[in-house]
Amino acid sequence: MKNEKGFTLIEMMIVLLVISILLLITIPNVTKHNSKINTTGCDAFIKMVQAEVQSYYMDTNEYPVDMDALADAGYVQEGQKTCPNGKAVVISSTGEVSAESTP
Repeated sequence: MKNEKGFTLIEMMIVLLVISILLLITIPNVTKHNSKINTTGCDAFIKMVQAEVQSYYMDTNEYPVDMDALADAGYVQEGQKTCPNGKAVVISSTGEVSAESTP
């Protein structure tokens, strides 16, 4: 027989075992941080909407009643009414923007 070079079945099984262990370690860490990422995105979105509410107030001398009024005036896009984590964005009568859980 010739001396053929290549990987044996045992070597390939060891490599697959190492890759599997690495995946088992990393996937839970990525999914654990998903909620933190969505919360941070929601905070940034609320600050952006707060700036748009102030811009709306400077243009009209009144605060928008809700996100629909802000979207109708063209300050936010029509699909941007909720945070990335699913919470609804609410505008108070004094122009304060907050996120509330949807019922």
